[in-house]
Amino acid sequence: MTLPALTFSDDQAAAYDAVADLLRSAGIDLDDQLLTPPRGTAASVMAVTGKAGSGKTLLLAELYKALEAAGVEIVSGDYESRKRRDKRSLAILAPTNKAASVLRLRGVPATTIHRILYTPVYDPEYERIAEWLAGNGDRPDIAGMSDLALDRAEAFYANNKSIPGALAAAGLRGSDFITGWKRREEPLDIGFVDESSMLDDKQFEDLKEIFPTLLLFGDPAQLAPVNQSGTMVFEKLPDPRILTLNRIHRQDADNPILDLAHALADPDLGFDAFERMVEDAAKRDDRVVWGQRVEVDLMARSPVLVWRNATRIRLINAFRAVHGAPQDALLEGEPLICDGLELPLKHRKKRLDLEARGLIKGAQVIYLGEGRKPGFSRLHVMGAEDPQVSAASIVKIEKPDEEEPFIPFAARMGATFLHGAAVTIHKAQGSQWDTVQVFAPDLYAAARMGRSEAGQPLWKRLAYVAITRAQNRLIWVVRNRLSKPTEGLRVDDLRRVPAAPLSLSEPEPEEQT
Repeated sequence: MTLPALTFSDDQAAAYDAVADLLRSAGIDLDDQLLTPPRGTAASVMAVTGKAGSGKTLLLAELYKALEAAGVEIVSGDYESRKRRDKRSLAILAPTNKAASVLRLRGVPATTIHRILYTPVYDPEYERIAEWLAGNGDRPDIAGMSDLALDRAEAFYANNKSIPGALAAAGLRGSDFITGWKRREEPLDIGFVDESSMLDDKQFEDLKEIFPTLLLFGDPAQLAPVNQSGTMVFEKLPDPRILTLNRIHRQDADNPILDLAHALADPDLGFDAFERMVEDAAKRDDRVVWGQRVEVDLMARSPVLVWRNATRIRLINAFRAVHGAPQDALLEGEPLICDGLELPLKHRKKRLDLEARGLIKGAQVIYLGEGRKPGFSRLHVMGAEDPQVSAASIVKIEKPDEEEPFIPFAARMGATFLHGAAVTIHKAQGSQWDTVQVFAPDLYAAARMGRSEAGQPLWKRLAYVAITRAQNRLIWVVRNRLSKPTEGLRVDDLRRVPAAPLSLSEPEPEEQT
């Protein structure tokens, strides 16, 4: 077969061929760029696994390019054109906004699993613009929209392939053209799922119902989802359906962060010896830092990664204290983590609204200020394609040695949030930041306890996940100290897009939301 222009490693080339065979059996021939209708509805699943730096993302990107070149339509989370019987499609998914945004920064049009489960309902007038941009209709004549506005939309879409982004370039907001969200009723075609180590069994079954052909990309050294007994969904596949990448790809061969992550595979390596490796790496390369304190300036956008909840709560309260945050309010710029939605069944539509906008459990957001209604917050959802929302919020600030959290303000119901200046390593899985601080005393405590997960010391799994969250710089914090901030919290760089309102419901006489 003819491989893409770049040079694959042997295991990447073998995996590419195996996936090409899978797609050929599903009616997509990458060699001849020949598409035929789907041949069945039974789910066909394959997994590409490998540790950080083994080239999984590169392989995913090249497969995406080959499918697009063959004429496969890419389904994003923002708009899906009218179905054609002969159409073949691909959706590229990740469990979190941050994981999806990492792929998008590499030119891969990824969206979240939640966003693909729910489809937007467009106002019919603006749907004509979306169909035109997608190549399925003539240039429309829309009352109130100038030719110049349509030209801006067309130019934006040519470079970014985002319908909401194009409509925003024409001067519209999401609330102008999206009237609601609905659960996907019909199955799709081909699905690529990155960070699939985070999938639980139910999510996996949901995806198999939607995608007849499903390709999982995952790292077996990550932490398994809670309540999964240390097992990841791709580990349950038959051996011939698991493709393993072993070679560290050449672009990452000199990366000291990945060197440390892969050193953890040595069964004879103890915690003290590993810390000496970190210290030595810090002396040779400024991408690794032997930190004597937590750098508070980084915590607003890149949380400190910890193992113990008690450590997380202490660091959060220290962060708020050094910034002079009041007890009864949030400061603009404080980071939050979505902890779920507290909505009754009658508000199912609003739950879809919130989840489709990116407010899913584990989502990282920045507080931009109070909303127009009591209990509402203006928020920036990190990594989301349409990041700014206004939503009914219940914010919980946990206190050391106190069972009940402090709640500075709350709506009657809505999205619930914990503070996000520090997060557990489990919750950080699937996310990446330019610079990551790992709180080493917590990993030392895990090492002393001698706990194991899936046959490996727990501290090693924790260290591996924490270290591989760093894209460019790792700070290994060895002392329980916090620096003073050099500047206040900021949000000016996030206020470039107007917030889209997400009201819970029309106000009812007996309760105001």
